[in-house]
Amino acid sequence: MSTVRWRKSSYTNGGNDPQCVELACLADGRVVRDSKQPGPSLVFPARSFAAFLSQAKK
Repeated sequence: MSTVRWRKSSYTNGGNDPQCVELACLADGRVVRDSKQPGPSLVFPARSFAAFLSQAKK
């Protein structure tokens, strides 16, 4: 996971708040991690992450 490009939510004080989640895109899914402890991460297949976002937007 060291080669992926992590990004923070724009809702976290312009990305400057260290207490948020970070997201990285993979060819076949998305990866989420805690910005305070960027070790472990959760990997989601693209279809599962899209379903999550669809429900979160409701």
